[in-house]
Amino acid sequence: MKDQRRLEEIWAKFVYENELDPSVQPAVADGWRRCKEAGVNPIGGRGRRVDDEVFESIREANAGLIDAAMPIMQSVFDIVRRTGFLMVLTDGAGYVLETMGDERIMAKSGDLRFVPGALWDNASVGTNAISVALDSNTAIQMAGAEHYCRTHHAWTCSAAPIHGEGGEVIGCLNMSGDAADVHDHTLAVVLSAAIGIEGKLSIQRNAELMRSALEGSADGIVLLGDGYRPVWSNSAARKLLGMDPAGLSGLDFRSLLPDVDWAARDWLRGGSFTDDVRVKTSDGVVRCSAAITQSPALGSHTINVTLKKQKHVLATVNKLSGNRAVYTFDDIFTADPAMKKTTALAARYAHYDGNILIEGESGTGKELLAQAIHNAGSRSGGPFVAVNCASLHRDMLEQELFGCESGALPGGARQDGAPGKFELARGGTLFLDEISDIPIEFQAKLLRAVETHRILRIGGTQEIELDIRIIASTNRRLGELAASGAFRDDLFYRLNVLRLEIPPLRRRPGDIRICAERFLERLNRADPAQSKTMSEDFLEGLAGYDWPGNVRELQNGVERAFYSTAEPVLGGQSLALAIPEPAAAKQEAAHGGVREHGEVLAALTLCGGDVEQAAGRLGVSRATLYRQIKRLGIDVKALRHSVSNLSEG
Repeated sequence: MKDQRRLEEIWAKFVYENELDPSVQPAVADGWRRCKEAGVNPIGGRGRRVDDEVFESIREANAGLIDAAMPIMQSVFDIVRRTGFLMVLTDGAGYVLETMGDERIMAKSGDLRFVPGALWDNASVGTNAISVALDSNTAIQMAGAEHYCRTHHAWTCSAAPIHGEGGEVIGCLNMSGDAADVHDHTLAVVLSAAIGIEGKLSIQRNAELMRSALEGSADGIVLLGDGYRPVWSNSAARKLLGMDPAGLSGLDFRSLLPDVDWAARDWLRGGSFTDDVRVKTSDGVVRCSAAITQSPALGSHTINVTLKKQKHVLATVNKLSGNRAVYTFDDIFTADPAMKKTTALAARYAHYDGNILIEGESGTGKELLAQAIHNAGSRSGGPFVAVNCASLHRDMLEQELFGCESGALPGGARQDGAPGKFELARGGTLFLDEISDIPIEFQAKLLRAVETHRILRIGGTQEIELDIRIIASTNRRLGELAASGAFRDDLFYRLNVLRLEIPPLRRRPGDIRICAERFLERLNRADPAQSKTMSEDFLEGLAGYDWPGNVRELQNGVERAFYSTAEPVLGGQSLALAIPEPAAAKQEAAHGGVREHGEVLAALTLCGGDVEQAAGRLGVSRATLYRQIKRLGIDVKALRHSVSNLSEG
């Protein structure tokens, strides 16, 4: 126990003679010095309370601290209730937030205005246990004359700082009583209580973080307690179900998920349930991906249900699968009037939701046009799902297009279900490429899906309504197939609402130059170190070929010549690289085969070195003549120069 008489002498020496005894606790001595420098009245020490409005704002700012501290303070106070001690909670600045004590001690503290709303810092009331704990970040016990102001000398105070998440001091817990009752155990009690408050604050923070994370989730989350009744749900779940907490709390949640085998309860044996299910909501039935697991941390009977609307699941699948359109009408290069008419018509069709049928030879750019239509319309933000019907095995058609429910296929009931291409295209465009290759026995099912925009998964019992646009394409005349019975005419009429025809490249020779130049631009941008140009001879040779593979073949040919030619200019020598040899040979054979050197040289001389005129005279294409010129080693430029000199002479 501290010698109070000795403490009084030490205090008086400092206050009146400015002599500081070295036995004074360092933190207390520092407070005394600051009090003297600030001119704090050693005979004062009565607190000053802020007005009610300010105090209310202080309490609101410290609501979490108060909530965490009050139960612990009450527990401690229940133990010391009849010992004449006062429990005090302050914020980090020293404002008193809460007090607990019996009538006698509360009256005594009232005389000092040691009450909620009063500021109990070093400058306001002199050095005290609260101010030292806050300023020095240390637990301390002070008795009698260790307080700077004489009005506090009848008190003993034990205080400990309370720390926040980052270790900062956010408050103080203090226990004050009669100076004669000072005891070392009091400080230990206060320190233990402060640590308990910090622990509860940590729990509160973690719970708030968890609640914030769950509340911020786009997935609906519901916790089920006894009787499968919801005990908590986030806003996404309530929005999905169209119910408020009160409406959910009295509900047997099993009734909302009829597809779940609740009797199995695998999730209560360490397992889990994940599958696509129907969810009954206030607005009707919604398809969701559901995950059901036990939450052992919340009790053995607590079940966690997570619901993700299927459109969000499909959006994720489409993102990972690359189901999006990248081309626009700006990527279609043409100077041909017929092709311009087709693209202009397609641009108008983009604003309608009717089915579109695109006909054109392989390589003409049917999917490019379909993507451009998608990106120009109101569905541009949705997926673009392309299906090559020719590549689908007939036994997998229904599964690929319509999807399947869990356990519907051979392999056991635990097999997961999956959406088909129709569902993946929800909110966007379904592109059925090479539609003419769909087996006729499957066309009746496809017709219903195209007509109603509703599908039934394999093993399903409820049709799924879809918001999609359908674009189909074919490299064959679908009308002729329908007339011959090779394709259902009713499906043809349903697909052929808006029709587009892409003319082959051989019918628009002007586009050969335009496309070749654009392809070369792309190659130069991708590999500037090998940047090249095209000579007129090369371009004329390209224009003279029929391009049975259309734009795709042209693109491949330009790329092949680009990477195979070492020179910076693609000339006549590069033409054989751009045009496949088998095709070249076939074309030559069709136009009279190989000619002799003299025959070719004579034709070129008569035409003044003009390759196109010479090809016409010989009855071959420009590309064929260029290959023969290369084979025979004829220098066309030198020939033109010679002919020009003769004319001038």
